[in-house]
Amino acid sequence: MRETAASQPVAPRKGRRILRALVPLLALSAALYIAAQPQANPPSQYAPPQTCAACHRAIAETYRQTGMGRSFSTPTLAIGTATYYHAPSESYFTMLRRSGKLFQRRHQLGPDGRETNVMEKQIDFILGSGNHARTFLHRTPRNTLIELPLGWYADKGGHWAMNPGYDRPDHEGFRRKVSYDCMYCHNGYPKIPNGHEQPFAEPVYADPLPSGIDCQRCHGPGKQHADLAASGKATPDTIRKAIVNPARLTPERREEVCIQCHLETTSFPLPNSLQRYDRGPFDFQPGQPLSNQWLFFDHAPGAGREDKFEIVNAVYRIRRSKCFLESKGAMECGTCHNPHDVPRGAKAVAHYDAACRKCHGEPFTKTVAAGKHTKAVGCADCHMPKRRTDDVVHSLATDHLIQRHKPAGDLQADRPERHETGPSAYKGEVALYYPADLPPSPTRELYTALAQVIDKSNLEKGIPRLAATLQRFPFARPEFHFQLGEALRNTGRTAESIAAYREAIKRNPQMVAAQESLGVALRRAGQLPEAVETLKHTTQLAPTRAAAWHELGLAYHVQGKIAEATTAIQKAITLDPDLPEPHSNLGIVLLSSGDHAKAEAAFREAIRIQPDYADAHGNLANLLAGKGDLPSARRHFETALRLNPKDAAVRYNFAVALGRSGDVDAAQRQLQAALEADPNLADAHELLGNLLMARNQPAAALPRYRAWLRLQPASAQAQFALGSALAMTGDRAAAIPYLRKAAADPATRDAATQLLRQLGVTP
Repeated sequence: MRETAASQPVAPRKGRRILRALVPLLALSAALYIAAQPQANPPSQYAPPQTCAACHRAIAETYRQTGMGRSFSTPTLAIGTATYYHAPSESYFTMLRRSGKLFQRRHQLGPDGRETNVMEKQIDFILGSGNHARTFLHRTPRNTLIELPLGWYADKGGHWAMNPGYDRPDHEGFRRKVSYDCMYCHNGYPKIPNGHEQPFAEPVYADPLPSGIDCQRCHGPGKQHADLAASGKATPDTIRKAIVNPARLTPERREEVCIQCHLETTSFPLPNSLQRYDRGPFDFQPGQPLSNQWLFFDHAPGAGREDKFEIVNAVYRIRRSKCFLESKGAMECGTCHNPHDVPRGAKAVAHYDAACRKCHGEPFTKTVAAGKHTKAVGCADCHMPKRRTDDVVHSLATDHLIQRHKPAGDLQADRPERHETGPSAYKGEVALYYPADLPPSPTRELYTALAQVIDKSNLEKGIPRLAATLQRFPFARPEFHFQLGEALRNTGRTAESIAAYREAIKRNPQMVAAQESLGVALRRAGQLPEAVETLKHTTQLAPTRAAAWHELGLAYHVQGKIAEATTAIQKAITLDPDLPEPHSNLGIVLLSSGDHAKAEAAFREAIRIQPDYADAHGNLANLLAGKGDLPSARRHFETALRLNPKDAAVRYNFAVALGRSGDVDAAQRQLQAALEADPNLADAHELLGNLLMARNQPAAALPRYRAWLRLQPASAQAQFALGSALAMTGDRAAAIPYLRKAAADPATRDAATQLLRQLGVTP
């Protein structure tokens, strides 16, 4: 049986990472630098979103029709119902209505053709305007938001398909949490419960949630402005100065109003940006330097990733355009776009053509007259064509890389979703992209070092770089030490990670994520008493953190404290019943207590939540094999191996079950495959050797037994097995030393002594 750690909350593939940095002044004292905590903007600074329409009704009406104004909403029954079959995960997804509410449902078909692994969630919100796509969200009892797997896309007249990152057998199902960085660019400012604005806290949203990006995203907090306007006492100039007008900002600050959401170098793991640790998730205000909130990163120059075209990299693409580069900063987002009113149809063509002809009017007229350019309108159709994006493959978007000639080929052709994992994942330097001219400082050095390890892009070089940078800046915030610990643990350097976690906790004893990770590392290092105490302390700091209760249960189980383990893991399930790992591990704990029926139910619940959970399938297969239900066990073994073909332990367990059923040939194949996946699996060498001996193939068994003895040199059983195989091949001289060693052990003494006598040797 295999225990599996619970999944940690992660940011969606699209959007920024929630990370916050230190203040960039070496002169600040260590105490102030370490103690500083991010502060969310006081809600009193912001006016209710509808306030602006009282004085700016015409602008409010046109803005409400834009994509930003419709970026987040509650569902209506106008949304169609549909059933979509996703072949990679062998799942059916259905949009349905019931009692005036909308739901998204998943089911699979069992061997008997009946529905199985049914999961259903109410649709509470819609993310996206529908210009490109709509994503459906479920609100949990804990007030977290979950992205549902099936989405709607505007391409091809409207169609259903999986959301980005879900078009694979092992997708996240109904477990992808909507993080603050995702919400930041898809909605207004939500209320955050106290403590949840801190780094690594679970994203929780208090009522009421805003409905779309409102005016204050670009104009800053508006309550003072509205109060002054309503007072009847303030001068027009005072009222005007109480709100940000982007038109009055410097060009750099004005562009950053757009960049805050429209600059994404890539949505694949890199990271594309890091949010500074001393800022809350919604702290940025227009007019502030954007680098006070985020630093943006890119693949290293020359890495072969320069031509990426993704759904949210309009700013990234325009900044590579010759038009932008030669304008020396004169070309801005506002050169072409009016955020208050987005034209459509023929008006849009005329609007964008006029924007192009601000610079290209006379050259365009001359080239048309010379017969070198078509008279057709629609500059963007050729020079900024709509293309299928690399990351959201069911959507089309305008390519903001302005090119002289339209790229060759079918730019809108369907393509499979790309997953940058394993060998295809980027492994190389992560470079600071914006602001590129950020002066040398602790902020620049610490965050650039952190960027190397945060998504495992440059772990080998990044870990020593981050460690050295922390040595240079001893006043660095605890979060950097925590992330160093995470990087070390990701590379198997558990002992070193413990030291890093301890340093983070020393700087901030209330840091829940560091306490939890320290407990996990201590458990893996075999330091069980301290692991348990650390994880108990974590649950005291964060009583509603399901992952911490689950990890505490795992630590208790390793200690053999079954009752305590059961209680802790059940607490995790109560807090978050949709986490599959606690259910599977509860099954293992229940097996330890002999409760096979409840263990089987726990494994099946884990699989219902996550049908592609390989470990749960393997655990259930073992249990079913032990009950003698080999047909059912075989199905779950085969599912586990389809999901994870290199799982040597599952192949070994499958071989044991096959051997007990008499299917020796299949058992031998599974053992051979297990050893291809893990040549150091001693049990598989032993069992394969025994199987070959039973088939009267002692010569073939010899290398298996030699490997077993190499891996377990103190094993008397291995000594006896190797001696026996050598004797059967006729190599009496080689057999005797192994048999003599086996005869010295009480467990194998009788058998070894008997065989030595048969060989004519005195024991």
